[in-house]
Amino acid sequence: MNFLQLFGRLKSVVIGMVHVKALPGTPRNSLSLAQITEEACQEAEIYRTAGLDGLIVENMHDLPYVVNVGAEITAAMAVICTSVKQTCPLLPVGVQILSASNQQAIAVALASGLDFIRAEGYVFSHVSDEGILNACAGDLLRYRKHIGAEHVQIFADIKKKHSAHALTADVSIAETAQAAEFFLADGVVVTGSATGLKADPKELEEVGHAVKIPVLVGSGVTLENVEDYLAANALIVGSYFKKEGYWGNRIVPGHVKRFMEHISKLRE
Repeated sequence: MNFLQLFGRLKSVVIGMVHVKALPGTPRNSLSLAQITEEACQEAEIYRTAGLDGLIVENMHDLPYVVNVGAEITAAMAVICTSVKQTCPLLPVGVQILSASNQQAIAVALASGLDFIRAEGYVFSHVSDEGILNACAGDLLRYRKHIGAEHVQIFADIKKKHSAHALTADVSIAETAQAAEFFLADGVVVTGSATGLKADPKELEEVGHAVKIPVLVGSGVTLENVEDYLAANALIVGSYFKKEGYWGNRIVPGHVKRFMEHISKLRE
């Protein structure tokens, strides 16, 4: 299934972030898995009601992140993602497991009936705040093939946020996108330098001209700047939908409603 078949449109797809509360075993955990799952499903229902085109479930509250999480996180995310998908059975749903736990995300997607993952560290090694992330495309696609999850699409971050890219300073973002395309990514994600910070519209334009696969904007989209990103195939929105524009706060349904009403007008 390609991008158009998955989302029903090729431009300005809106994907909402479901930021699940800190999972059991992580430093900030204070809720049971049942409580965490219930809150995630409530967020998903708000997005569904507002008419979003898709969702991503992410363990954003599991600070500080580790590379390649343990079995307890993978198992918890499978439970949560299954419930979210059951809450929104007609919406495309994806998963991202921080940090760079891409094989675990593929496994969760397969077990939970999800449609895609967002992957960090897909091409070119770089230094993140969790440590060094090495390129994973070869191993990840072989793992996806091995477990029979080839229908699960992979949207790969390029020049990932919260990272230093001195190791690849001589490689442009367009060239990074081309490498991801060459290594069979289903789409690439352009972001700002940190969660909630806006992506550079010029970089979006450069990447859009460089590749034929879908280009997604992965941070910083708001009601006020969304028109800068209409060339993107998809807009991944999280922080703007939250109280005071902070990803860790609760969703403000009115923000979601106004954003989708505005997008609908722009689509016309």
